[in-house]
Amino acid sequence: MPEPSGKIRPQIGVFDLGMIVISLVIGIGIFRTPAIVAKQAGSPEIFFSAWIAGGVVSLIGAFVFAEIGSRHHFPGGFYKLISTAFHPLYAFMINWVIVLTYGAGMAGVALIGSEYLNPLLPDFARGQKGILVTAIITLLFFYVVNMLGIKSGSRTQNILSSVKILMMLALCTGIFYSNTSNEVVTVTPELSGGNWLSAFGASLIAVFYTFGGYQQTLNFGADIKDPVRNTPRGIFLGMFLILALYLALNYTYYNVLGYEGLSNSSLIAADAANVLFGPSGKIFFSLAIFCSVLGFINATMLSLPRVYYALADDHILPQIFKKVNERTQVQEFALTFLIVTTLLSLWVLDTFEQIVNYVMSVDGIALASAAATLFVFRKRAGKNDPHQGFKVWGYPYLPGLFVLFLLVTAINVIVTDPSSAIVGWALFLGGAPLYYILQWLGKRK
Repeated sequence: MPEPSGKIRPQIGVFDLGMIVISLVIGIGIFRTPAIVAKQAGSPEIFFSAWIAGGVVSLIGAFVFAEIGSRHHFPGGFYKLISTAFHPLYAFMINWVIVLTYGAGMAGVALIGSEYLNPLLPDFARGQKGILVTAIITLLFFYVVNMLGIKSGSRTQNILSSVKILMMLALCTGIFYSNTSNEVVTVTPELSGGNWLSAFGASLIAVFYTFGGYQQTLNFGADIKDPVRNTPRGIFLGMFLILALYLALNYTYYNVLGYEGLSNSSLIAADAANVLFGPSGKIFFSLAIFCSVLGFINATMLSLPRVYYALADDHILPQIFKKVNERTQVQEFALTFLIVTTLLSLWVLDTFEQIVNYVMSVDGIALASAAATLFVFRKRAGKNDPHQGFKVWGYPYLPGLFVLFLLVTAINVIVTDPSSAIVGWALFLGGAPLYYILQWLGKRK
């Protein structure tokens, strides 16, 4: 069978990549997880310490992936880098779980966003059917946008990310809020040294996952113009903006609601918006959530087909997944396959949402494995390393600390939720026979 026609041409610049980073990281989490973190922390000191520490660790991770992305520019890089550094089997076992869950995760996020938008729609469009129809229309709209071309998708991403940033900045005006109508209650319980450490560790898990997603920018390696220089710049642009927004938003929640209100709120951003903007706060929050959802959906549609490309390049998926339209730079079959599986998952979403929860323990191992490729690539390069691009500071100590943190986090997730971890690791190990079956089928064809 002949190789599919088409070659990926770089079309994504620094600003485009920075906006993709922002939408991959900032989903719905920052509008909900601070309340969970506050409960786990038990005090404002631990709460803010966890967010600062999580931000610092994520920045170290950004430095690590910036060097990896600067060195190697593969399409579907999150799979290809692990495959190149270690083994295609291990890379597939990690990435097939990601492929399995990301489409369903995109459908789930579309439904959540539609739920927030639903009250703002006309009466005939409300209810469960209205939510489902809104989610389907949203997914199909971005399918069409991305079928028009990779540049069309990245421009749409720039608009969505910019609107998202502006709406978050509007919410961050709560930094200057002065509560004159009632006293803001703060709670600072006495914690022993052991309890302090335990609370800090539990808080850090939720914080770190709220910062996650930037590593998926490696999937755009072949799409980035001058990737040696621009990959680090795009990642840094996105991550520094995210860190500033997250810290400002968390201080806003604390300043507007007080620590007790922060801990007990089920929809923390909605409550803060309601205090700041009155009755229109609910509308503002609904639009902010929906905008964030749109950005995540578009970024996923840009990213995931490149993973299919890498799997097809290793002859694990059929070669049609690798076919790229020369003019639009779109993998039309791969993108269509993604939207079909995503729409189908709307009807079995409860099962898929459980799968997403199950693979949380595998996520830490996947990230640690991707970060650890830096040690392999540096060793292979030797003393006369030809790489002239960005190099992470403090090597090997800072990258080593980051990998160690990821492994400890993965173990902590397994300890705290062993039943879900068993299912997740069963899915991970199930990738091994599936890999050999797909390879066998590929060779027969």
